[in-house]
Amino acid sequence: MMPPVASAPPDRQWLREESRRLLAFSKAAAIPGGGFGLLDTAGRLPANAPINGVLTCRKIHCYALATALGDCDGADLVDHGLRALREGLRDSRHGGWYKDDAGEDRRKEAYLHAFVALAASTATSFGHDASDILKDVVQLIEMRFWSEEEGAVRERFAADWTDEMDYRGANANMHMLEAFLALHDATGDPIWLHRGRLIVETIVGSHARPNGYAVIEHFDRNWNVLKDFNADRPFDDLRPFGTTPGHYAEWAHLLLRLDMALAEHGNGTPASHRRDAEGLFEAVLRDGWKDEPPGIVYTVGWDGEVSVENRPHWVIAEAAVAAEFLSRITGETRFAEWRNRFWSTIRDLFVDETFGSWWNEVDGQNRPSESIYRGKPDLYHAYQALLAARLPLAPTYASAVRRALG
Repeated sequence: MMPPVASAPPDRQWLREESRRLLAFSKAAAIPGGGFGLLDTAGRLPANAPINGVLTCRKIHCYALATALGDCDGADLVDHGLRALREGLRDSRHGGWYKDDAGEDRRKEAYLHAFVALAASTATSFGHDASDILKDVVQLIEMRFWSEEEGAVRERFAADWTDEMDYRGANANMHMLEAFLALHDATGDPIWLHRGRLIVETIVGSHARPNGYAVIEHFDRNWNVLKDFNADRPFDDLRPFGTTPGHYAEWAHLLLRLDMALAEHGNGTPASHRRDAEGLFEAVLRDGWKDEPPGIVYTVGWDGEVSVENRPHWVIAEAAVAAEFLSRITGETRFAEWRNRFWSTIRDLFVDETFGSWWNEVDGQNRPSESIYRGKPDLYHAYQALLAARLPLAPTYASAVRRALG
C-alpha cells in the first residue's frame, strides 16, 4: 500500500499539552480507599464502581511515568493504585490478583498479571514503594504462568490455581513481552530478555510470519489454531473472533524494543526481528486501514474481510507508536508519512474537546460508539502514544523517560 501524502508530524507542544489533559481527566477514576474504576464518556465515576485490576495497573504505570517526566504531580495516585494491589485486588489466601474487587470472577488471568508486573516495575523504577508487589508477581509468573517448554505463558486458572484453561492466547503473551521488558529494566536480570525472545519466536516466528503477519490470536493448550474461537462474540473486548490489526502494531514496536534491550545488554539481535516488525506494520495497513472513512478496524476474519468495522482508539494509537519507531530506526519516509496520517486521524476523530480525553471507539462511519467498550476508561494507550512521539527511543517507556531527563 502506498503511503499517504506527507503531512506535518505532531507538534511537540501539543503532545505535551494533550498528555496533561488526558492525565487530568483520568484522575476522576480514583476510588476512595485505593484503586481506579471505569469512567463514563463525560469523565464521571459511577456510584459503587468496582476497582478494576487492569485499569489500576495501567494508571500506576502512567502516573509514575508522568510524575517523573513532570507532566503532572501524580505520586499520590501511584500510591493510591498500589494500595489496591496490596488490599482490594489481592488474594491473601492463594496469592495473585483478581480482575476486580466485585467478587463475581475470581479467576487468575495472565493478562492481568502482566499489567501487575508492568505497574510494579515502573513504580519501582521511579522510587515508589512497590518492591513487595514486584517480588510477588515475579514469583507468580515463574511458578504459575511461564512455560519454558512452550516459550509462552499459560492463560488462566481458578482462584486456587487449579482448572487451567485449555487455551493459549497471543494477547496475554504480547503483554507479557511488554512486562518482561519492564522487569528487565527494573531488575537487570537477563532472564526476562531470554523469555521475551521465546515469546516472539512462538507467536510471531512460528505462527504470524507464516500467516502473512496476520497475528493468530487463539490456540488450544497444544497450540492448535482455534479458527472459530468466539465466533459468536465478535465484539469481545479481550479475545474477539479473528485477527486484530491493532495487535500487529503492538507486536511490531515490541519487537523493536526487544532488539534495543538485547543490543544494550550486549546480546546479539536476530535479523528477523526488524523484518518481522516491518512485515507486521505492512499487515496493519493491508488488513486494517481503510481510506473511506479513514481509520483502522477492530478485527478481521479468516477470509480477510472485516469482522468488526468499529475503530477503537488504542488501535490507531499503537499504529502511531509502531510507525514512530520504524521511522526513526529505518529513516524511511513512508513510515513517517503514515505516522503523520495516524496522528491527523487521531486529532480529527478521537480527541474529545467537549467532555475531555479521547473517544474510546468510533463506529465504521467514525461516529462515537460503545459497542466494544463503555465510557472512557483508558489512559494507557493514548498517553503512551503521546510519549513515544516526544521521547527518545528506548526498550521501555520508563527507560525513555530517564533518557529524556538526562
